[in-house]
Amino acid sequence: MRIVLLGAPGSGKGTQSQLLVRSYGVPQISTGDLLREAVSKATALGLEAKAAMDAGKLVDDATVLSMIRERLAKPDAVKGFILDGFPRNIAQAQALERLLLELGTPLDAVILLSLDLGVLFKRLTGRRICEGCGRVYNIYTTTPPGAPLHCDGCGETARFIQRPDDREDVIAKRLEVFEAQTKPLVQYYQDAGLLRVVDADADVDTVFRAIQRAVET
Repeated sequence: MRIVLLGAPGSGKGTQSQLLVRSYGVPQISTGDLLREAVSKATALGLEAKAAMDAGKLVDDATVLSMIRERLAKPDAVKGFILDGFPRNIAQAQALERLLLELGTPLDAVILLSLDLGVLFKRLTGRRICEGCGRVYNIYTTTPPGAPLHCDGCGETARFIQRPDDREDVIAKRLEVFEAQTKPLVQYYQDAGLLRVVDADADVDTVFRAIQRAVET
């Protein structure tokens, strides 16, 4: 299985990626994780990336693609991979396509977790984190309307916080940027016959089964 997983913040990408990893035995390859690891280990590519970031610039696509190439060469990627966080635009999609064709590992599918922006907004702005144990809850879905949050781990001593990037103004901007970036990419993969759209407005298991059907079709 060789797929790209697309989805807005709050669409459940992280959860579904982990289920796919466990079920299919393929790695989730996050470009953000690759960058952080390369920088922390001060690899040659990591030093290039750090120099760009220290200068306030984006890490160039060639460096990111080289990191992906290195990651795909590892034994756990022989059976496939789940790409998360890349590509973000058509130029990156085209560069990725050339790399994968060169490696003889073209994509099987591109899965888009589709969810109404209003639902995404409530999922993200309603998110609260228990300060004591780090468990994540949601004021709209975890409790009955109007009921206070309760942490299963910390009980009555629990205190809940909202992350700064879960504020309404920040979330609105993140979703706006995602929409603008992703629409051309979605059309690109649809034209290539690779796009599979999965309705993400359901429970975790239902969404996972839909992804399985999309991947195996």
